[in-house]
Amino acid sequence: MKELFDQVSYNCSKLVTKKYSTSFSLATRMLAPEIRSAIYNIYGFVRFADEIVDTFHEYDKEALLFQFEKNYYLGMHQGISLNPILNSFIHTVKKYNIQDDLVQAFLKSMRADLSKKDYETQEEYDAYIYGSADVVGLMCLRVFVKGDERKYEELKDAAMRLGSAFQKVNFLRDLKEDIEELNRSYFPNINLRELNNESKETIIKEIEEDFQYAYNNGILKLPVEAKFGVYIAYKYYKRLLRKLKSVPSSEIMESRVRISNGLKISLLMRGYARYKLNLLE
Repeated sequence: MKELFDQVSYNCSKLVTKKYSTSFSLATRMLAPEIRSAIYNIYGFVRFADEIVDTFHEYDKEALLFQFEKNYYLGMHQGISLNPILNSFIHTVKKYNIQDDLVQAFLKSMRADLSKKDYETQEEYDAYIYGSADVVGLMCLRVFVKGDERKYEELKDAAMRLGSAFQKVNFLRDLKEDIEELNRSYFPNINLRELNNESKETIIKEIEEDFQYAYNNGILKLPVEAKFGVYIAYKYYKRLLRKLKSVPSSEIMESRVRISNGLKISLLMRGYARYKLNLLE
């Protein structure tokens, strides 16, 4: 039965989320059950594409990404893919009317990671951020608003800014790996190989502005089914940013900054208390 295969597909995307990201998995579990699986499905799709370009060094990445995209569109045409990650994503795209231009923008940024090493202008940087992060926020927003076009238009800028903030935190956290292993430098006009505190503060200020806009203009206005889960993801990344802010710039290049699972659980419990008391901050 197709329904059984779809359920297996959804379970695969959920497993991918759980194995690859404790933070995102915990936050997604705080969403309402009726939208939770769709967010797992989006994460599975973007995670697999990202894995192709970032970690499969001993394989032909370009061929793998081409085949991944080809199989996605074949599955869209046929209404099914035997790749369970693609199958679950296809179901979500169709159910929530996720526009193809969002998928194409994401895949374009993934293709850029195959060869582009430096982002020298603001325009290049903004285009990459849009495709790799902003559109993922918009895909999730499609799920959150469940077809409410007015709500989607109202919240889309905030969803993009939140996606941007998450991605920029990732860039700062993964600086050592990006430069030493992948030879990539995303932030324009900053010598990341010799990052100083002034440059780090410039990056952090930009991220904080994104977070503030996203919180005031997006998170607080989300439908109740999505608000707490997105809030928790926001709190996790805000805490990670705070930790990055406290670490000297020289040390960011020496190790990958993390927050512990214990702290994540603590943030979750405190966040839930504030949420129930209508005291979100």
